[in-house]
Amino acid sequence: MTDIRVVFTPSGLAGTVPEGTSVLDAARTLGVDLDTVCGGRGICGHCQVLPTTGSFAKWSIESDASALSAPGELETDYRANRPLAPHARLGCVAVLQRDAVIDVPAASQVHRQVVRKTVALDDLVVDPVVTLAYVEIEERDGPRPSLLAEIRVAVQEQHGIEVSSVDTGALVSLHRAFAGEPRAATLALRHDPDGGPPMLAAAFAGFTDAIYGIAIDVGSTTIAGHLCDLTTGEVLGSAGRMNPQIRFGEDLMSRVSYVMMNPGGEQQLTAAVRTALDELVRELTSEAAVDPTHVLDMVIVGNPIMHHLVLGIDPTPLGTAPFELATDEAVHTRARDLDVGLPNAAVYLLPCIAGHVGADTAAAMLAEGPHRCAHPQLLVDIGTNAEIVLGSVDAVFAASSPTGPAFEGAQISGGQRATVGAIERVRIDRTTLAPRLRVIGSDLWSDDPPFASEAPAVTGICGSGIVEAIAELFLAGVIAADGTIRPGETSSPHVVPDGRTFAYVLFDDGETHLRVTQNDVRAIQLAKAALRAGIDLLLEHAGLETVTDIRLAGAFGAHIDPLYAMVLGLVPDCPLDGIRGVGNAAGAGAVRALLSGAQRGEIEMAVRHVVKLETATEPRFQELFVAAMGFPHTTAPTPRLAELVELPERHAPVRTRRRRTIKETP
Repeated sequence: MTDIRVVFTPSGLAGTVPEGTSVLDAARTLGVDLDTVCGGRGICGHCQVLPTTGSFAKWSIESDASALSAPGELETDYRANRPLAPHARLGCVAVLQRDAVIDVPAASQVHRQVVRKTVALDDLVVDPVVTLAYVEIEERDGPRPSLLAEIRVAVQEQHGIEVSSVDTGALVSLHRAFAGEPRAATLALRHDPDGGPPMLAAAFAGFTDAIYGIAIDVGSTTIAGHLCDLTTGEVLGSAGRMNPQIRFGEDLMSRVSYVMMNPGGEQQLTAAVRTALDELVRELTSEAAVDPTHVLDMVIVGNPIMHHLVLGIDPTPLGTAPFELATDEAVHTRARDLDVGLPNAAVYLLPCIAGHVGADTAAAMLAEGPHRCAHPQLLVDIGTNAEIVLGSVDAVFAASSPTGPAFEGAQISGGQRATVGAIERVRIDRTTLAPRLRVIGSDLWSDDPPFASEAPAVTGICGSGIVEAIAELFLAGVIAADGTIRPGETSSPHVVPDGRTFAYVLFDDGETHLRVTQNDVRAIQLAKAALRAGIDLLLEHAGLETVTDIRLAGAFGAHIDPLYAMVLGLVPDCPLDGIRGVGNAAGAGAVRALLSGAQRGEIEMAVRHVVKLETATEPRFQELFVAAMGFPHTTAPTPRLAELVELPERHAPVRTRRRRTIKETP
């Protein structure tokens, strides 16, 4: 029987199974997280998957419709409680016939991602670009001018405002809005950022004071949105979901490669992200019981490739030098032009900064304000790419480093994204080398007696967990400064041979076996060296030796312990209280831009003066990258870190203070 190669996204798990194997059975064989309640009887609809078509160079697979068996009667007549999504197949029914790439949507996963994005606004002055004006039009005998002419007069007389123009969507609804008695309506006026007369954006019959806006951060992995009251600035609801483009490639360059190799691929990626935006908007308005017609404004931020794909722009020029943007200016459009079901909403996209430094970085700048600081601030948004901003009121520098998905749990044996059951905290006994673990979904440590019965089952290790595991192994002497796992002088059962190298047994309950392998260490080394080299490059260009205000943004940055970030050398040696996580700074910046026209003007001005560095073409980057491979760093001194923990002998300076043990974060 012929063997079939199958790859499941977004997990990246791959392997071979016999021809004729159902997708559900293949998922079970390869350890893919695919839900089923009915046990594969075709009843529950939980195991829905999306077959992906196209050429996937990463896996050397040509996947098309013939990869799966044709839908049978069970699928064509399917009427279960969970209906089949468009183009979806039942994993328990669809049979593998050829090599295939299969996407498992978030709704079909048992361990759905915990989207941990927060908003911090800090003394924001609400200054929305949309305001309301209630007007009444007097009845009069004889010939009348057009309704729009009457409205212009009424707004001028009753509010002292001159209306410049009218949105086509508003024009369609004007007669309906003023059809009642008295002839009165509430008008939404969208103000000109340059100070000109406002535009009539929408009209609502009678009186209303309800207008809303939505800010969305389109990340390469997750999409997070916030629904806000434009009159009060209150965040009424937040929601997030996986970016469905993941099925075309986990990292950005894989998606660009997909577009290059598949004619019309950019249209597929654009359609996927726009569908997700529309679904997110519907979720936000539905949960907050908000009429979508009352959503008047929308702000979108994202990295350059996401930015271009949302707008329907071919992203391939961003895949090769000189990484040219289609535009580095703010973009104004309408929600309906992006296939988003908000008939009255305008859309504002913050400006991108450079080919690999996008509108999300501009939004993070707006939230954290390095351009407003009297002292140098280092702002790092750690994701599949790391966007780095260093600066103060004097000058701001920006760059992007290709960290890859290792910090999100990908490319790691046993790695997974931040879902319930993922190991997120690790402590290793310095004598016995025994590990203590904590998983997402529980505050218990693995040596707490109730852990086995009360904590979620351990399913893998996420980004913060692998960082802590490797840092702890380095401090325990199991991993050398060059990243080599070594057995040491003890014969610990936790350090075991693994082919020609060694591995560390992190967790083994007889069913789940998790190890930290030499390849895992190398993946983190490569990721952290790329990040650190980008930081060091900016420091050199800024003429600085170090920085004492470091802010870590993004989901990973928000949950990594600053001490472990220094142990691995992710960031320069710094006072511990100078490093802090700031959560989803890009999302917070998007909300600020949604609620304040002044903030939009500020960031548009700020990005014009950013000095952009392209790491891919900087001669010094490779040298800095090699130096950053060591733990904490091959050449840079770490005196502040050495005051906090007992470093391996090679790095230990003269002791001047009593060292503390690492506190176990609650």
